[in-house]
Amino acid sequence: MTHIDTSMDPQPGPEPEPDHPRIPRPVVERPVDADPTRETVFSITGMSFHYGDFRALRDIDLDIACNEITALIGPSGCGKSTFLRCLNRMNDLIPGTRVEGRIDYHGQDMYAGDVDSIEVRRRIGMVFQKPNPFPKSIYDNVAFGPRINRMGKGDMDGVVEEALRRAALWDEVKDKLKQSAFSLSGGQQQRLCIARAIAVKPDVILMDEPCSALDPIATIRIEELMTELKRDYTIVIVTHNMQQAARVSDRTAFLTTEVHEETGDRTGVLVEYDRTDRIFTKPSDQRTDDYITGRFG
Repeated sequence: MTHIDTSMDPQPGPEPEPDHPRIPRPVVERPVDADPTRETVFSITGMSFHYGDFRALRDIDLDIACNEITALIGPSGCGKSTFLRCLNRMNDLIPGTRVEGRIDYHGQDMYAGDVDSIEVRRRIGMVFQKPNPFPKSIYDNVAFGPRINRMGKGDMDGVVEEALRRAALWDEVKDKLKQSAFSLSGGQQQRLCIARAIAVKPDVILMDEPCSALDPIATIRIEELMTELKRDYTIVIVTHNMQQAARVSDRTAFLTTEVHEETGDRTGVLVEYDRTDRIFTKPSDQRTDDYITGRFG
């Protein structure tokens, strides 16, 4: 893969060029939902995902737009987290998995042979269900990614401070940066993980049920933070909390499972994808209405 000019990257500040190839960042002008102002980040077409012979997801088609929060909802086992991990190729780390169909990221086939999966995961960060800080200091947690990516040379303090400020954590930890990350509360640890993700200046942040292990106050802080971050990032979130999806997301995708009559295999399918206000007030599929009103799932 040839060197790509990244001058279109919206993130501020210079970055050193890595030695490995970079996936491109062209501006995609294709309108979504007849709205030409929405730039497409991901365009997923006919995507299926397999764990060996087991097909976990089938025929997924949707577009995810820039600077929006997209929520993935649906019953347990429908493949929401599996789909989320397809968006940054994290499933590549599981032997025997494969993706069929196409996932385009800014117009580039993300699974093409010349695309570097490590660079994909730098551009598309991940925050997991439970806070997972490294057994290091608060400072070193945030500095870890920039160091291995050779970013922030000469001003790592500024990189760490900026990431903590953007994660709404700086004022709470600025006087104890050398303390263990495990000294923080659960909600603070999750915001630290968000700071760690954004320290490498990604384009997209994926969040897999980021509030499920948090109390209501910490959940509100994370939701407020997501709303602030979408000004600069595209966010995709998996959540079982219908109220959370309704509060924070711009668009919602509802997935469910189909059960094969003969084998009993359960495969995740996309039922409906639309603006969140439509999904929660006037869904087009009865299965969506049944799920969000609690009649199944």
